[in-house]
Amino acid sequence: MAGPGLNERLAAIDVAEDARHIHGRPTSIGFDFEAERERLRPLPADDYDCGIDLTPTVARNSRITVRQCYYSVPAKFIGTKVRVKLRANELWVFDGHKVVARHPRLTRRYTYHDILDHYLEILLVKPGAFAGASALAQARAEGGFTKVHEAFWAAAKKKAGDREGTRMLIEVLLLHRQLPGEALVTSMKTCLRIGSVSTDLVAIEARKAMEGTDADDAELLADTDEEPGGSAPPDRGAQVISLRARRLPPDPPQALPDMSKYDRLLSPVASRDSQTRKGHGA
Repeated sequence: MAGPGLNERLAAIDVAEDARHIHGRPTSIGFDFEAERERLRPLPADDYDCGIDLTPTVARNSRITVRQCYYSVPAKFIGTKVRVKLRANELWVFDGHKVVARHPRLTRRYTYHDILDHYLEILLVKPGAFAGASALAQARAEGGFTKVHEAFWAAAKKKAGDREGTRMLIEVLLLHRQLPGEALVTSMKTCLRIGSVSTDLVAIEARKAMEGTDADDAELLADTDEEPGGSAPPDRGAQVISLRARRLPPDPPQALPDMSKYDRLLSPVASRDSQTRKGHGA
């Protein structure tokens, strides 16, 4: 039994225990507890930590082994020891006092749990391994890699090729570390509507979605590459902020320095010896 049913059962047991009499005592347990309540010390401010501390070493595949199960950690920790807090339902990985990875605790031996974000730096260098990565399959199963990500990936590969298109998708996934996932999904939808797969444009649109900026004064941008003729892109029903709209105003013109004194250096100056020789020769 779990959830509210278990709590109700425990509450009923407490009530029955309060009414119970210990052998040889005239009063009940509940009565004695109320008499002693004022003498009890307050509960500690810090919660009791019921986890186990471990220090496994991160293997070359960016995983740690804990109780014959495997968990991924960020790739930058490969070859180092990390501190792990193993709890009943989850596992935390620390870098100092900072939590760098959180996993649900695995109960079956030799199973693994990977997080796609932990491998992005490696996959950015080797984008060909992205499609077959086990972390990608797990992200799809858990819903972290959505249909919008799939559509953006397909559009990027169609425009830039498999390798560069995958790199563009990985750069978007790296933005999840600084920007909320919902804002990035919204920005990818906007970029797909206007036919753009620019990572910079995805970041701009995500920040605009976070700020709730209206698009009334924004420029329409069908793609990051402007047409040679400079013609305005067709209206496709979506507006995004152009990089040109965010440029700073030009610096005020500054007067050029006076170079007349330096012009004298360009004309040769006769030395005193040459003037003396010219005088004797006359």
